[in-house]
Amino acid sequence: MFAYIVRRLALIPLTLVGIVAINFAIVQIAPGGPVEQVLARFKGTAVEATARISGASGGETAAGSAASGANQGKVYRGAQGLDPEFIADIKRQFGFDKPAYERFWIMLRDYLRFDLGKSYFRDRSVLELIIDKLPVSISLGVWSTLLIYLISIPLGIAKAVRDGSRFDVATSMAVIVGYAIPSFLFAILLIVVFAGGRYLDWFPLRGLISDNWSELSWPARIADYFWHLTLPVTAMVIGGFASLTMLTKNSFLEEINKHYVTTARAKGVSEHQVLYGHVFRNAMLIVIAGFPATLVGMLFTGSVLIEVIFSLDGLGLLGFEAVINRDYPVMFGDLYIFSLIGLLLNLVSDLTYHLVDPRIDFAAREV
Repeated sequence: MFAYIVRRLALIPLTLVGIVAINFAIVQIAPGGPVEQVLARFKGTAVEATARISGASGGETAAGSAASGANQGKVYRGAQGLDPEFIADIKRQFGFDKPAYERFWIMLRDYLRFDLGKSYFRDRSVLELIIDKLPVSISLGVWSTLLIYLISIPLGIAKAVRDGSRFDVATSMAVIVGYAIPSFLFAILLIVVFAGGRYLDWFPLRGLISDNWSELSWPARIADYFWHLTLPVTAMVIGGFASLTMLTKNSFLEEINKHYVTTARAKGVSEHQVLYGHVFRNAMLIVIAGFPATLVGMLFTGSVLIEVIFSLDGLGLLGFEAVINRDYPVMFGDLYIFSLIGLLLNLVSDLTYHLVDPRIDFAAREV
């Protein structure tokens, strides 16, 4: 098993390089890079553009370390009428005076040292921004995943035991709704109903904590934290519990119909002991081992729109704003951290399979 872990860890850098390279290549053909945006803003509002330029003028820190961007070789039409030397200076400040392959290798070199560069427009390092935003995304991901498992596993077991009953049919309606409606639509509905949108005003609309959080006592701080989390976590749980519920039900149904269960019942073993003493371990293998993968999904995909809708200052909102503003260091730094955590959690997922059932040994499998 140790050899398998070593092989998987050795593959992580190569996978990261592949992910970053593919996205870097895509960005090369995407229109509207940061230089173009700055020039457009400069022609529209000189004050804003000047502030943006000064924020990006960390010299080589803003451009060199991020080393990513769109194809800036073409002359942007919005730059017509501006001094060519001024345009060239902006390109130099963002690092686009270098060819694409050189920017890519500089980026890889810096990423090996975990130097993710400096944001073009925030005047802060990308790593600092990610560390600041990470607690919000972790809060959403961890609490949502835990609640999904706490709801889905008992519900899936109950549906399997009562397969075909009224309970199974009734709960299947809730599962169908969870499948059909994405979490961000539930989020909008919750805002309309419970956050002052149209009916009730019970929960805050934005942020993870109140403005006076530091002045509250510790019990009040905890209550305030969960008060702000209630709606976004509820939206993510409603949108995510359906698939795990059906996975649990189908796993249990498959095991319940096997011969060893029939034999155990014929020997007079109680139904409770059959279910939780024999079936549970085998049926829950795929469910429990899938926990890291579910957490990855909640952290990296499920929370992005939720953070935007509820104005939660997490990695999802940070990445969304970076894409809108063409803040390439933040975009690629976000992607790098997401990919790294995802690859590590996938390895944890494989190890969880082995821990749940030692008969599963990846050491003999070719990677």
